[in-house]
Amino acid sequence: MSRQQRQTLDDLLRHGPLDLGGDVAEQRAVFHNMMTSIPLPSDVSTTAGELGGVPVVTVETPTNDPATVLVYLHGGAYAIGSAADAAGLAGDVARRTGARAVCVDYRLAPENPFPAAVDDALAVYRALLDDGVPSSAIAFIGESAGGGLAVATLVAAKDADLPQPSSAVVFSPWADLSVSGDSAVGKAAVDPALTSEGLRTRARDYLRDTDPATPHASPVFADLTGLAPLLIQVGSHEILLDDAVRLAARAAAHDVHVELQVWPQVPHVFQAFATMLDEADTALRAAAAFTRAHWAATARCVRHGVGGE
Repeated sequence: MSRQQRQTLDDLLRHGPLDLGGDVAEQRAVFHNMMTSIPLPSDVSTTAGELGGVPVVTVETPTNDPATVLVYLHGGAYAIGSAADAAGLAGDVARRTGARAVCVDYRLAPENPFPAAVDDALAVYRALLDDGVPSSAIAFIGESAGGGLAVATLVAAKDADLPQPSSAVVFSPWADLSVSGDSAVGKAAVDPALTSEGLRTRARDYLRDTDPATPHASPVFADLTGLAPLLIQVGSHEILLDDAVRLAARAAAHDVHVELQVWPQVPHVFQAFATMLDEADTALRAAAAFTRAHWAATARCVRHGVGGE
């Protein structure tokens, strides 16, 4: 794990053009250019489609097992980013898990405020179930806002009496839209990518008049009882560190199988930089192992008639 690798990535992010709290139209273009600046590997395919009335992009590699599905929720503070922009990281996860990734192009704020994103993610999950994909063969993956959205969607699925997926993995989840964690201030100097002011701007766009403590918006305030097993990965150099720690504590208090991995001296969604950071590749392998293990465990339960679908 090279100190030089971490420093190079820090410099890249700290001096990059993205301003999360800036003009939405401008930042969408900046984010798109950043996320697509490196071409996808030649063996990664993307197919645009629709599930449950929601646009999706399916990302596949030659070794994917079509029987297993990742519901992938992209980041961008609910205001920027897209399913297509997320294809690179989704492809990395798909390759390591051996599953196809369905990237959800959920509606963005400020044009489509809360609960549009949750409604869209839940609609895609419901459509997969209606298409005959068992919940035991589905896992959720989310990064940043998509990480918070993944957990919020699991809560919404529980509230709708839908079965839980086999597991969920979230990278640097934005799980508290009130931005009230101690790390929002305490980690500001070392976070090269995010600012509390930027997050609060995007939270206002997404929430409008909704209370930030609403469970489907900020799952750190939700009843997580009965949720699928959860893996949370976060870097110690990010203002959302406390979101991850508090989410893990909340899940543990509600008897959820939860694992928290804090990676030292790496930034927000460091997993996206597997080509330049050793920790990113190691974290992705750990996420894939967690996902595959819970697919195997739920499959055994289904075979023996214990839980599952």
